[in-house]
Amino acid sequence: MNDQKVGISAISTYVPPYRVDLEEWCTWTNQSWEKIKHVIGTGFRMMGPNQTIYTMAANAVLDLILSHKVSPSEIGFLALGTESSTDNSAGSIIIKGMVNKELKRRSIEPISNNCEVPEYKQACLSGIYALKNAVRFIKTDAPRLKGIVVCSDIALYQLGASGEPTQGAGAVAVLIESNPKIAEVKTSEAGSASDYRHLDFRKPIQYRAKQANGHSDFDLELPIFNGKYSSSCYVDGTLNAMDDMSSKNSGHLANHLKGTKAIFMHRPFKKMPITAFSIAYLYALAHGDKIDHEELIKYVNLSNLDENEILEELLNKPNVSDFPDSDINREALPLTTELVKIIHSESDFQKNVISKLRFGSELTMEMGNIYSGSVFGWLSAGLEDALNCEVDLSNEEALMIGYGSGDAAEVIPIIFVKGWQKSAKITPFSSAFKSHINLTHEQYLKLRSEKTTNGIDYDLRNEFVVRKIGTEERVDFQDAGIEYYEFLN
Repeated sequence: MNDQKVGISAISTYVPPYRVDLEEWCTWTNQSWEKIKHVIGTGFRMMGPNQTIYTMAANAVLDLILSHKVSPSEIGFLALGTESSTDNSAGSIIIKGMVNKELKRRSIEPISNNCEVPEYKQACLSGIYALKNAVRFIKTDAPRLKGIVVCSDIALYQLGASGEPTQGAGAVAVLIESNPKIAEVKTSEAGSASDYRHLDFRKPIQYRAKQANGHSDFDLELPIFNGKYSSSCYVDGTLNAMDDMSSKNSGHLANHLKGTKAIFMHRPFKKMPITAFSIAYLYALAHGDKIDHEELIKYVNLSNLDENEILEELLNKPNVSDFPDSDINREALPLTTELVKIIHSESDFQKNVISKLRFGSELTMEMGNIYSGSVFGWLSAGLEDALNCEVDLSNEEALMIGYGSGDAAEVIPIIFVKGWQKSAKITPFSSAFKSHINLTHEQYLKLRSEKTTNGIDYDLRNEFVVRKIGTEERVDFQDAGIEYYEFLN
């Protein structure tokens, strides 16, 4: 049996400088700032016209290599997780090309020609799938090499849609190696779940390309989604993946969750993971032993809800895949959801459940939804928060919970290693957010519709950008639509 420890040794985050202040956004749209701050967050970033998911990814990867003094020749696996790619042929090889050119300019050895360069796509779960395969690569194929997983995405929604304040843009690069410096990733104990929910969240290119219903070319980047149904799918997928994880471990999910120090989840907006994990904890209690049932009943007694009805709902959760055929806006677990709202602030529930989500929760208020990178961004924020609060996570277990609409979910246990603080200090999460410019309403609309930063007083420095896009379609030479990149000094 292979007992080699493989996991995370470094994390680097990149976000573009163009920021939307959600308090300002509330004045533009006549929304409640108190509600938005409580449910969504405080701000999000937008990608500039000379940026793509590839330039953002390359910025994160280069920073990871330089800041953590990674030897590029030892990188045998460079994986991209995204749902926002703009090239149906190439993926992480584009990132490798950019990074190698800049490394050579700095007289640093490039990433090897023997490096594998896969791309993963399954909505926001893309990065987690890339992580699992990077760990497998190191464990089985090349224990002396290193892997880099980079997640890069943009989240855009129609103006006036419920998802508009949950937008975002950014990239997170993660170093994977043997004898990890931050946390071991226990892929063999991970739980998986997948089910085809075709109306959950999609990006049907052909529909957009035909410009149906008045859509423009810009709308190619906008998703089709059913918000309430998507939330039900998120919760259900998480529960199913937790059940699978539990079956590979003690079989007692409640005890596993109680013994976990921290939880890091896919974060489309602030409140979603809080609600999902709260429901998951009550679900675990319902499927637990007598002591677990007593704890559940204690919470139910704080409400006017019927304990038998709650228990029945949790023990016999519905098949969410059937909802589009009956009522797509139906709550998956309505009574349990109501119970969570009632007991959220109760002291024991705060201690047993909500406290596990505290690490990095305030720092991620500025992250927005960066899709595949959100769980890694939260993990990075959690490490910084623990450092600031002088909490030693050594030998403690955390769960990384990923979700990708459509849908699939993963729950992966990680164990923090002794001395994790040294690597976590090098590229703290908050450092990615220091440089920014707050967009006015006019600038926000112009950046969305015309993809221009004209009138915005901000010059990009020390990062990759798109220099030009090819236009040639001759018989002897073609580059139409191909991006040319450069590093701005």
